Amino acid sequence: MNTTDNSPMPEQSLAGAISVTELESQLNETLKQLSPQKLQVVADFAAYLVQVESEAATQEILAIPGLLKRIQQNQATPKTDYTNWRNIRSDV
Repeated sequence: MNTTDNSPMPEQSLAGAISVTELESQLNETLKQLSPQKLQVVADFAAYLVQVESEAATQEILAIPGLLKRIQQNQATPKTDYTNWRNIRSDV
């Protein structure tokens, strides 16, 4: 396994065959045993992991060729150019 890969792992490969629910339960039990200082360290590390994952997802999206330009074009399109879907299909 590549240790520099920040992509989420499938549930089946997490800690062998432990489910996410089981991992969350184990984590909650362990957190109850920590001092407030150590709990703060865990909270800071968890926030860091979320930020890293979010940054990786952002970079993946930004790597899509022309996406940013299309978004900017869509934002510049006057709302009067759009048609409400309810006016097109009343049976939906």
